[in-house]
Amino acid sequence: MAEWRHVQGSLPVAITTGEPAGIGPELVLRLAADGLLPSASVAVGDPTMLAERAAALGLGVTPTPCRPGEPLPEGPGVLPVWPVLLKAPSTPGVLDPTNADYVLGTLAAAVTACRAGHAAAMTTAPLHKGAIIDGGHPGFTGHTEWLRDACGVEEVVMMLATDSALHATRAGFDGPSELRVALVTTHLPLRDVADAVTAERLKRVARILEHDLREQFGIAAPRIVACGLNPHAGEDGHLGHEEVDTLIPALDALRAEGRDIRGPYPADTLFTPRHLAEVDAVLAMYHDQGLAVLKYAGFGSAANITLGLPLVRTSVDHGTALDLAGKGLASPASLGVAVALARRLADRRMAG
Repeated sequence: MAEWRHVQGSLPVAITTGEPAGIGPELVLRLAADGLLPSASVAVGDPTMLAERAAALGLGVTPTPCRPGEPLPEGPGVLPVWPVLLKAPSTPGVLDPTNADYVLGTLAAAVTACRAGHAAAMTTAPLHKGAIIDGGHPGFTGHTEWLRDACGVEEVVMMLATDSALHATRAGFDGPSELRVALVTTHLPLRDVADAVTAERLKRVARILEHDLREQFGIAAPRIVACGLNPHAGEDGHLGHEEVDTLIPALDALRAEGRDIRGPYPADTLFTPRHLAEVDAVLAMYHDQGLAVLKYAGFGSAANITLGLPLVRTSVDHGTALDLAGKGLASPASLGVAVALARRLADRRMAG
């Protein structure tokens, strides 16, 4: 892991622009046009494409190329850009798998900048998994897993949080609108989930979650509650044996280590004010079990945080929205939350 060779707040958040046919490029431009990016921010993408999108949308933004390690250009409407060039021209709303390597190239550039001490953190705009796969990367499953492999770590954890929860550190949640939800498994077909929820994986994920709630979010003694895998948390083995055979022994072992982790509880009743008021995060067993509730509570104003990396990475809570691309209708709120969170987490990490 590269050392953090910089002064707090002095280095930019690197914002990858995501799938070029999606809304990512225009969201970055919208934040820049509205003055909502932190002063130390830099886009990672194709400057010509960004300039064309800004002109088409009537945004007074001038994407200006620069290089990592150099001072960022400044001035009215200037958006600094670390260049990564498209592989083929891109039209909003029209996927072209030829640009798969471009999208992955923006991620690689941001990771390299973070690890080299040229960026404080990275924030990612949405990509399109199908276009990446069709572009010659059949094993691709998403940002989270790609970053795990790029950074050479064994396990990472996907956690999403609503904007209000990102500011809370200990007072407890008032209700379902304030949520932090971490996942034991991420982008897997549902039929594969039960086999993937092993005792060792559950324990690794819970340890990373507790560690980063303390280190990144400043929660001195994190309180975590775990969902069951099956309906009614297995109903004592009558609706599935995973709780009895795997989840309960793993959670007991975590509690024996001194961790405040509760459950497993039925997921259909766990996401209620009575249960959430006394915890700092929910640990869901699979993607839609936790994220369907979180996105209902705070879609468009939540952020995705990858825990367990040697760098700070945040992202939006939505996809590429090809139907909205190029029309100026997509809200940049989630990207704004993600960039602001990346700045806060990076400053906390560097100060610590």
